[in-house]
Amino acid sequence: MELVKENIQHRADTQDFLALLAGLPDHPQRDCRELFDKNKQIWITRAPGRLDVMGGIADYSGSLVLEWPIAEAAFVALQRDSSRRVRIITLADDNAREPVFDLSLDNLEHGGAPIQYDEALALFNNDPSRHWAAYLAGAFLVLMRERGARFSEGARILLGANVPEGKGVSSSAAIEVATMSAIAAGFGIDLAARDLAVLCQKVENEIAGAPCGVMDQMTSACGHERELLALRCQPAEIEEFISPPGDLCVWGIESGERHSVRGEDYGSVRTGAFMGYRMIANAAGLAANVEEDGVAHIADEKWHGYLANVSACEFETFYSSGIPDRMAGAEFLERYGGTTDKVTRVESKRIYPVLKPTAHAVYENSRVRSFAKLLRDPASCKRNQQLGELMYESHASYSACGLGSLGTDLLVNLVGDLGARNGLYGAKITGGGSGGTVAVLGSKNAEAAVRHIAASYEQEMGYRPYIFAGSSPGSASWGHLNFELQ
Repeated sequence: MELVKENIQHRADTQDFLALLAGLPDHPQRDCRELFDKNKQIWITRAPGRLDVMGGIADYSGSLVLEWPIAEAAFVALQRDSSRRVRIITLADDNAREPVFDLSLDNLEHGGAPIQYDEALALFNNDPSRHWAAYLAGAFLVLMRERGARFSEGARILLGANVPEGKGVSSSAAIEVATMSAIAAGFGIDLAARDLAVLCQKVENEIAGAPCGVMDQMTSACGHERELLALRCQPAEIEEFISPPGDLCVWGIESGERHSVRGEDYGSVRTGAFMGYRMIANAAGLAANVEEDGVAHIADEKWHGYLANVSACEFETFYSSGIPDRMAGAEFLERYGGTTDKVTRVESKRIYPVLKPTAHAVYENSRVRSFAKLLRDPASCKRNQQLGELMYESHASYSACGLGSLGTDLLVNLVGDLGARNGLYGAKITGGGSGGTVAVLGSKNAEAAVRHIAASYEQEMGYRPYIFAGSSPGSASWGHLNFELQ
């Protein structure tokens, strides 16, 4: 990957990070001041967060999703260290977080072989103040296990980011992708952008313990500035990049309600969708085999293992009536043994929503394809209205699954109240739901209306929301930069 030079010249956040690095020798904090050796090369990488315009939680069911790389990004500066230790400093201001993390790479090995993922999960989860480092240090273990990488040296890493955390715009994916990109550059590991994204998803799933789909990492790694990434999550196939018509613009308005992909609601909805697929496959007579670890393997030449491939007509005609609204985990395990999800497990003592999460995956895939088709069609008097209706339908489906929230519902309603007469066409919750950010589609002249919504939200909720505006390239387009302290 080579650095696109104009990015450095025109991006204020890049200039700010370079200025920060240049000032490290005189930094007031000793840890920062002494992090890097002045005589060694530093590799710098950048990866943006994303707005989920359409698709969202259906990604783990194989849906098409439409993702927008935002202007906000994570930066990582990496320098190799002969001590074979990984030392990480985060510049995030968080009193609940220990800002310095130090780990010997020996702790990621047993007898020269990489440890298992469940061991790493326990290692990084034993201290909440240090869990954040799993998203960075975990990349070393994933490269060891998945690519056979062997690190004779460690690394010193500085993390800086302006992607707000807990806002549903994939700050974790931005950090993972920037870190994996820096390790690949610094240690000479050749990774295609798609492969890098899939490896980063494994960091989040297996080591950080968050059961996310792959759309976040793919957007952060492969996204194009000012284009929607049309990604078919089967498992991670880029169909196209769509430039929104010139009269349209995308914003994000965050609710102030913290989103977490590790939250129980997201996990139960994901599990419920996989339970639904298992029931549909069983009703269709597909042979299944459940391993000892509870993962089911289904011989599925019809839908290829993806719930999103079940058509709305099939679902309504043959399967929806046989799927319960809710089901106890114990009953499901007794009848079916397990799901095809390799990331989550059905817990016997929990009760899961099943029908609504299953229906969401089926209908959302259809909505996203309609949305993409409308974007490609010539402008019509009804195009923008139809795009907005699809977004409102998607948001309502999230709420039906149990992933809505007071704040995000209010923001969507405020957009609907101002409506097309003020240049606002549609809005929906973004990403995993249960708080976070709302994606807004409007005319390119609707910025004043968006800011009016933010002001109205502050008046009602007592919280001034952050507005996401603009776009930036993914890490593959940005490349890496070499830097030396003077």
